[in-house]
Amino acid sequence: MLVEERGVRILTDPGSWTREEHESLRDMHIVLFTHEHADHYHLESLTKILANNPIAKVVCNPRVGALLDEAHIPHTVVGDGAIFTEKELSIEGHGSDHAPIHASIPLPKNTGYFIGERFWYPGDALHDPKRAMDILALPVAGPWLLLSSAIDYALAQKPKIAFPVHDMLLSSIGLSIHHRVTAGALESSGIRWAPLTLGQAYDF
Repeated sequence: MLVEERGVRILTDPGSWTREEHESLRDMHIVLFTHEHADHYHLESLTKILANNPIAKVVCNPRVGALLDEAHIPHTVVGDGAIFTEKELSIEGHGSDHAPIHASIPLPKNTGYFIGERFWYPGDALHDPKRAMDILALPVAGPWLLLSSAIDYALAQKPKIAFPVHDMLLSSIGLSIHHRVTAGALESSGIRWAPLTLGQAYDF
């Protein structure tokens, strides 16, 4: 996902599922990683992004930072409670753990990021940043997530606008069902539900 706020262009979690889209990106200021799962962190893609965007800075959580150390890629670790600023735009780290997938699977680390004091991007967790927000990137699908939990999380956070993320693993039928159910629950509580189309730009 490409976010532009106050002239700062931020690419979030360039993973292995969208590697072709990364090759055409230019004028990036920040590449932001919430955690190390392959659909969020792909070293080959990052290498190409940085080659095409030499001024881009990498911001990440501590675990991704350790992987980048091994790859000798400069970066800034912004963990839970830390703040990074780019051109007066703040990026605040919140949370430390990925949502549980199963007891048999080790729990990864995950840090969500509050961007520009109005946009909350939680990564793969339903962490409460305890902050008022205008915009929520709401995870709606995954092996770690029930749709009912995602809806309850959005209702508790009370954003003005929410849009779905982490939904590429759904079929077109599953996607339409998830959007319909979520829209009904959120919009009845005054939260605008804004499904996105891949490759299209939106103003919020």
